[in-house]
Amino acid sequence: MKFKWLLICGAMLPLRGGFAQPWTGSPLHASAKTSRQAIIITGKVTDGNGQGIPGTSVSLKGTTLGTNTDTDGNFRLQIPEGTSNPTLVFSYVGYATQEIAVGSQTTVNVQMKDDSRALSEVVVVGYGTQKRSDITGSVASVPKARLSQLPVTNVLQAVQGSVAGVNISQPSSVPGATPSTTIRGQNSINANSGPFVVVDGIPLSKTGGSLNDINPNDIESMEILKDASAVAIYGTNGANGVILITTKRGSTGKPTIRYNNYVGIEEFSHVLRPRNGAEYVQKYADFIAQTGQKAPFPVPNYDELPNYNAGITTDWIKESTQTGVLQDHNLSISGGSPNVRYFVSGEFLDQKGLVKGYNYKRASFRSNLDVTLTDFLTVGTSLFIANNNRDGGRANLLNASAMSPYGQMYNANGTYKIFPMFPEQLFSNPLLGLTTDRLDRSTNLNGNGYVEVKLPGKLDGLKYRMNIGYSYIPSRTGSYTGRAANDLLGTANTFFSETNSFTLENIISYTKDFGKHHFDFTGLYSAQQRKYGTTSGSSTGFVNDQLSFNNLGAGATQSSSSYADRYALNSQMGRVNYSYDSRYLLTVTARNDGSSVFGGNTTKYGLFPSAALGWNISNEAFMKNQSIVNNLKLRFSYGKTGNEAISVYRTITTSNTGRSPFNGISTIGTFPGNLGNNNLQWETTVSQNLGVDFGLFNDRINGSVELYKNRTKGLLLLRSLPIMTGYSSVFDNLGETSNTGVEVTLNTRNLTASDFKWETTLVFASNRNRIVDLYGDKKDDLGNRWFIGKPISVIYDYKMIGVWQQGESAADQDPGAVAGDLKFADINGDGKITPDGDRIILGQTAPKWTGGLTNTFHYKNLHLSVFIQTVQGITRNNADLTYADETGKRNTPIEVGYWTAENKSNTRPSLAYRNTRGYGYASDASYTRIKDVTLSYNLNQNLANKLGLGSLTVYASGRNLYTFTNWIGWDPEAVQSSRGSGDWTNNYPLTRSLVLGLNVSLR
Repeated sequence: MKFKWLLICGAMLPLRGGFAQPWTGSPLHASAKTSRQAIIITGKVTDGNGQGIPGTSVSLKGTTLGTNTDTDGNFRLQIPEGTSNPTLVFSYVGYATQEIAVGSQTTVNVQMKDDSRALSEVVVVGYGTQKRSDITGSVASVPKARLSQLPVTNVLQAVQGSVAGVNISQPSSVPGATPSTTIRGQNSINANSGPFVVVDGIPLSKTGGSLNDINPNDIESMEILKDASAVAIYGTNGANGVILITTKRGSTGKPTIRYNNYVGIEEFSHVLRPRNGAEYVQKYADFIAQTGQKAPFPVPNYDELPNYNAGITTDWIKESTQTGVLQDHNLSISGGSPNVRYFVSGEFLDQKGLVKGYNYKRASFRSNLDVTLTDFLTVGTSLFIANNNRDGGRANLLNASAMSPYGQMYNANGTYKIFPMFPEQLFSNPLLGLTTDRLDRSTNLNGNGYVEVKLPGKLDGLKYRMNIGYSYIPSRTGSYTGRAANDLLGTANTFFSETNSFTLENIISYTKDFGKHHFDFTGLYSAQQRKYGTTSGSSTGFVNDQLSFNNLGAGATQSSSSYADRYALNSQMGRVNYSYDSRYLLTVTARNDGSSVFGGNTTKYGLFPSAALGWNISNEAFMKNQSIVNNLKLRFSYGKTGNEAISVYRTITTSNTGRSPFNGISTIGTFPGNLGNNNLQWETTVSQNLGVDFGLFNDRINGSVELYKNRTKGLLLLRSLPIMTGYSSVFDNLGETSNTGVEVTLNTRNLTASDFKWETTLVFASNRNRIVDLYGDKKDDLGNRWFIGKPISVIYDYKMIGVWQQGESAADQDPGAVAGDLKFADINGDGKITPDGDRIILGQTAPKWTGGLTNTFHYKNLHLSVFIQTVQGITRNNADLTYADETGKRNTPIEVGYWTAENKSNTRPSLAYRNTRGYGYASDASYTRIKDVTLSYNLNQNLANKLGLGSLTVYASGRNLYTFTNWIGWDPEAVQSSRGSGDWTNNYPLTRSLVLGLNVSLR
């Protein structure tokens, strides 16, 4: 049985003019009337099993008159007097739309037929919609099941791996963290390569907001624009692809109340377990033997002796973590009259992190309103507020994994011991962060509105729309570290920021059909502005820890700073779509953008045109008499997009300020800051795309294949300068990159029995990213690891070929190497290992190809979905394999291991190895993951009706259930910082979640 809460996805036309309401009694068997007399039509809409389909849209063709079926699938509709040849149109999400001529009938019963393409029949393409069959660019729709049936805090987590050409990674699973996303590879070297995000027609990107602010339950559809023809309408904003999100809106009918809830637990998907007591002692004994030392104790430090002698051990990973708990409550109400439609929702998300102290809470509220004031005038709003809370001091997982199992957690008075392995002070107690005060909050206040005018009469088809968007995002962070966390003076920091963003869009569109010719035009003038400001303060030297960060003036030493900037973009755009007989398609787009980031010596404007052709081969006459191919379309697009790629004020030479003593007085002085370049211009990408859409055997098999090539020139590259100039670097238009790739999406309906159905979706994408040129001389930049003809991000290092064993002589090739040291390949054959001659490119940090496989099984009201994700051809340096001089001082993972004369390991060095070459331990980070499995049950509609419910669904879902990989570490996707590098607060590996959910609706 279909989910009743899917009603809002259907084509529910507003009721206007005549009398229309859900059927509430027995059919009225009126006598046949002429077409010019008013008649009342009743009937029932059912699925293939004879079950009524509630919420089916029933409309009178050619008018705005319509109604929806009631909870049993019944409807009642009055046809006005004077209607000639009335035809009823029946539509519902997931079923083929049907048109039935009324004739002299007063009772019309309809059985709907499944249509796998109905879900994507109308697609949002930016400043409008198009039929899927009319699209000439590369536009991917995210499967609706992944938007509505997965318990995620950020919608990108549900999209990961499910759309070809969209690479989403989660380097840290910190609650509330936003995944990183690239579409069709990395075009820029220094610039951000993330896509542009638009919600309900108004930009979310560049406003300071993120997709964490959008409640996934509020999302109706999500489209991803990938090629130049699709993204050119957004100009510079579309340089790295565009994500379009449409939130749910109200529909005509009595109110529908929906409550969605899930509760679950989280645990690490894999634990890189440190050594236990006996293993730790053995490792230390081996370290002493390999380094030729004598140890006074069986453990490295005397503070470990009491617990060692008493046989007391501590599992520091266990002490620093807890069972993560995730819960979400979402309540929405939607409905409306023919003239006023509304959707209101509220959500509360609470995620207690797996590592102690990590928390994320989100409270959000949304109100979408559409009001038809007259036959030609409609106004509406999309308002939401989202409050994000990440408060709390945090445990240190990096230190927890390093602690000796014999380390002392507490002092005699019950407080945390600062250095559990004293006198070793390299690693402090991992729980100290829990004693600090930490505040981290932000709010997104977002208000969007529109006015839409449809002109009547001879100007029918001409429409004007004005969109206005405003967002205000204040954020505040504060922290205090006191005596309990080993800060004897006390340090307080506060940071305030606010972002004000404004968008105004004027859109005019015109649609007209002339026989077999279809024409539509869209014109745009828009202005965007963002103002950003910060104020920060810090203080040290507090007499006690009582005031935390709430009184910086109480500190002995204070400092403060502030910053502000302004960004603006003005744009004009025109787009023309033309089709002949739904066979030959043409799209031409041009957008002119003017950005405030560019300097005075060049124009701030850039023109970005594109063109696309489409051929619906399946609509040709020679395709009519065959039954194998029901859909076949060929598409080609070519265009140019631009990228600002730099932040504001980078074209201006600026100085920084600092204090220094002069004649005994603290004096403000200046020193070089940013070296500006007034000649900076747009970074431009020329894109080509060839696509084939197909459907076979009545869409039992359907999908698409895409080939693309992107060439980016005039990169806004940060080139190095001699330090004697006073500046270390400057932006310039230099270099060229390319991205070529293939994308495949395949959908199959494997079994379609009456009670059992099996469907499969397969996606595959391969991207080849290359640097074509850097400084115009076709030479590599070794310092930045940029190489001509190679990917932008590579691993450049020595090639390890084993470990020197006892009896082998390394004197000639690697003087100083001894048994147990890593053995490297002599690449240039000169008999010596040198940095200049023996380092090579070992791999790329972006995947060579990605894929996803979804199998969905339906048995009556029971549904099972299994999604498997794979990422292949990715290489990363592994921080969990190198501990340099830390080996004798810290615990190490049992999984990592080490060389001894007895085990003769040929992959791991001895404990005495110091890694003086800085080898990064490049490792294969490819993986295949059981990403999510969801089992759901829909309550039988007849039983739901008896219980007074519109629908009821219960489900169990598991995410990140198992990972197949050769990676040694926490997870191949997680980026772990080692001591002294990166940010330890992001050392939060991938988590596995198990949740139970309930979705219920009342009508």
